[in-house]
Amino acid sequence: QVQLVDTGGGLVQAGGSLRLSCAASGRAFGGYTMGWFRQAPGKDRAFVAAISWSGGDTAYRDSVKGRFTISKDSAKNTVYLQMNSLKPEDTAVYYCAATLGPISSSPPRYAYWGQGTQVTVSS
Repeated sequence: QVQLVDTGGGLVQAGGSLRLSCAASGRAFGGYTMGWFRQAPGKDRAFVAAISWSGGDTAYRDSVKGRFTISKDSAKNTVYLQMNSLKPEDTAVYYCAATLGPISSSPPRYAYWGQGTQVTVSS
């Protein structure tokens, strides 16, 4: 079993920055692809970014490219999402997720999920 804890959300003005963290624990946490998703009120959960276990491959949704950066610290079993130039449309609950499969934008591909952290961007 893998446990994921998301932290780092908050209220920020448009143009500001936040860094989300996802700390992973559990049995033999190795080989997992990690992803970030977000869900705004009344909308489906949407892919934001993902990083391979090695850290060598990353993927982003088009609307965050150039603004968000996913990274990981394998020694700490922690994945980060650095969010810059935030916009009101980035407002959502952000979730990290883990899968033993390759990078995917599909939520059902991910077996483990964090509890979510709220990001609110004011205009």
